[in-house]
Amino acid sequence: MTTDYKQDKLAELAFFSGHAEVDEYNVFTESSTRKLFERCVQLARIKPATFVADIGCGSGVFSQLLLDSNVNAIGLDLSYPLLVLGRRKYPGASFVVGDAECLPLPTGKADGVLLSGIIHHLPEPSQCAREVFRILKPGGAFIAFDPNRHNPFMYLYRDRSSPFYSSTGVTPNERPVVPERVRAIFADAGFQVAPSDYISMSYRYIADSRMRYLLSMYNTIESILFRLWILKYYRSFVLTYGFKP
Repeated sequence: MTTDYKQDKLAELAFFSGHAEVDEYNVFTESSTRKLFERCVQLARIKPATFVADIGCGSGVFSQLLLDSNVNAIGLDLSYPLLVLGRRKYPGASFVVGDAECLPLPTGKADGVLLSGIIHHLPEPSQCAREVFRILKPGGAFIAFDPNRHNPFMYLYRDRSSPFYSSTGVTPNERPVVPERVRAIFADAGFQVAPSDYISMSYRYIADSRMRYLLSMYNTIESILFRLWILKYYRSFVLTYGFKP
């Protein structure tokens, strides 16, 4: 593996520590967050009283939603300042510092794993996939949500090969994911991977102040245009999920 495919963890830590200071980590609207959460629970068959690890939990929004659904959840994130913010906002939730590529959980511990927008921060997600496989019980499920490279807006604005790429508000590690590649990586790790699911997300905030005036227009176009079934593969976020045999 070359250096180009390793995650720059110091860059991640610096970036998200800054987000913790201004509390602008949760960029989705409340309704989109709820819609995404409910879809993840449905696809991964997450049940009450099971143990679920929310990896890349950030300030803990999804960890708290899991707890509200009577799921025994723990949030893990690389950024300690974000977890401090999470403990302040959600005092009933449990959080621990954890690296997605070296998870501090026992083998076969979890019934489910939620990868909360973490895969697109990993230039090479294979080690993360192996770690998720390790900590899951047989029959357990993982589900990941990430920006979809097939979405024209995600490609134009967030892919480095685009002439309109903007690095504002992202880390050097980030890039939209190719759904087929992510499925293949988790299949290679041993999972029975399901066909990808796709969802449109509306944003309440973006870091680039020059683009904020377009945010309402983007949300409207995304929600209307990609509602069509034939265009579902181009929705802004892809959900990758599967089960450990």
